[in-house]
Amino acid sequence: MSMVGRYHVGARVEVFSLADYIALGFFLAAWIGYKILVEHSRWADQSLNVMMNNYRHVWMARMLERELRIIDTTIMATLQNGTAFFASTSLIVIGGALALLRSTDEVLNLVADLPLGIETTRFAWELKVIGLVAIFGYAFFKFSWSYRLFNYAAILIGATPMVEKGHAPDAQARAAAARAGQMAVVAGRHFNRGQRAFFFALAYLGWFLSPYLFFLTTAAVLFVMARRQFASEARAALDVQHRD
Repeated sequence: MSMVGRYHVGARVEVFSLADYIALGFFLAAWIGYKILVEHSRWADQSLNVMMNNYRHVWMARMLERELRIIDTTIMATLQNGTAFFASTSLIVIGGALALLRSTDEVLNLVADLPLGIETTRFAWELKVIGLVAIFGYAFFKFSWSYRLFNYAAILIGATPMVEKGHAPDAQARAAAARAGQMAVVAGRHFNRGQRAFFFALAYLGWFLSPYLFFLTTAAVLFVMARRQFASEARAALDVQHRD
């Protein structure tokens, strides 16, 4: 059995410790639990994401009142550009992570010289890198699909019939606006899931140093994300009432 710095390299060494499995289980439970909290629980309607979804429908209702919809197409283009940025970033990160698999020995030697260097196997390190690739692969698919859905929403905006000035929108126009609004909601939901993967990827990085640090980084990310959804300044801004 050979050694790489303070890292053991050998197939017969146990891949992960009990602490690793517990930390990984907590990570997966935190991700799934957070998704349920903000999307399916009884508190979901009070989350920042769901409240913004309501404003997407309000946006489409206001869109019916405008003769020129340049504002709406500009907003949609901005949303698409932001989504495309995150999708391309995901691919870059995936490429960088895959490069780690080709330089495992060099990376292990480098990390082993750090004060926090711990013992691990090469196989365990590569499994962790593959897990990181999987997370950003998931994020890429979410962002790319969100981009496509925003494109569909833009088409639905273009397909929404014009309302004559001084006339109330008919049932056909309201239905078209509702479809465009719902498509924007679905696009935003997939964008949020992709961004959620980015945040949990930051927590996942703690596993490369220690399962205990992994547990702490996961708890920290979970706390920050939950606070942003239910107790942030952005969330409070949606509760501000009109003042004369």
